[in-house]
Amino acid sequence: MQAIELTRPDDWHLHLRDGELLARVLPHTARVFRRAIVMPNLVPPVESVAQAEAYRERIRKALPAGSDFEPLMTLYLTEQLSPDEVRRAAEGDCVVAVKFYPKGATTHSEFGVDSLAGMSSALEALEKYDLPLLVHGESTEPDCDVFDREGRFLDAVLRGVIECFPALRLVFEHITTAESAAFVASSPANVAATITPQHLLLNRNAIFEGGLRPHHYCLPVLKREADRAALLGAATSGDPSFFLGTDSAPHTRSSKESDCGCAGIFSAPVAIESYAEAFSEVDALDRLEGFASHFGADFYRLPRNRDRIRLDRVDAPAVQDAGEGPDGLEVFRSGLAFRYRFAGIV
Repeated sequence: MQAIELTRPDDWHLHLRDGELLARVLPHTARVFRRAIVMPNLVPPVESVAQAEAYRERIRKALPAGSDFEPLMTLYLTEQLSPDEVRRAAEGDCVVAVKFYPKGATTHSEFGVDSLAGMSSALEALEKYDLPLLVHGESTEPDCDVFDREGRFLDAVLRGVIECFPALRLVFEHITTAESAAFVASSPANVAATITPQHLLLNRNAIFEGGLRPHHYCLPVLKREADRAALLGAATSGDPSFFLGTDSAPHTRSSKESDCGCAGIFSAPVAIESYAEAFSEVDALDRLEGFASHFGADFYRLPRNRDRIRLDRVDAPAVQDAGEGPDGLEVFRSGLAFRYRFAGIV
């Protein structure tokens, strides 16, 4: 296919950071995506509707002139989140979901909760007011192998939450294993999952190819090739339970290339190209539109976008402009060729 046209996509899992870094990374998402769900793991975290509204305003002010990008805000699930705050979020036009981070699981997760077991009042309110819960699904128990964290969380926590709160809309974020893909596929329609480009294109060997590759380190970590293949099968299956969520997470090179490097892959500049790459690997480009543009909007009960984008067949590196030196941002698959390149909104 020499060109592909899609309904303009949305990113249902995105880190934009704040301040100067926000201004640097936001244009990469806004040039392609119409909407994005913005993660609340700032310092301090976004815990209230008022904080979410203020953060949304900072994002809007940082947008390039003429951009129609719409940030969709989230609240950070803490022990202080009250049912009244959930109600205010559900009744307003700013917050679309609440995010759960297990304490210690990933970047700025120190504000999270140790367990969902003590959060029944917040979960009951989310179910009552029909506000989705977005789950970073990893166990942080010290005896749990890093490659088994998602599986243990699924068995020990997530299955029970869904049984106790059967009407709760829940997104299992950035799933990484065949087990998680099978679980979501067999779950009711109110349970969904996002899948990142790195987990579709890479397995855990990529972390160690020719040495330690810090720019391939993310959380949850990359898994086995069998898991990658299962995720690709889920993403290209046409099952509306699976949709696009880049988890694009920018860190400067100095923060990544250090003795304690940060977890996160900055994919925003090449996000749609990366997904097209993965789908073209298995001759499933005809199913990219549903995954990228339709299923997420349907799950969040938002209208599908009306405008469209075009991808051209090029076999060349996508546009990568993220700065040089230690304060620059390494872009996912930097220097590698893509089959398709974003050509514009049509």
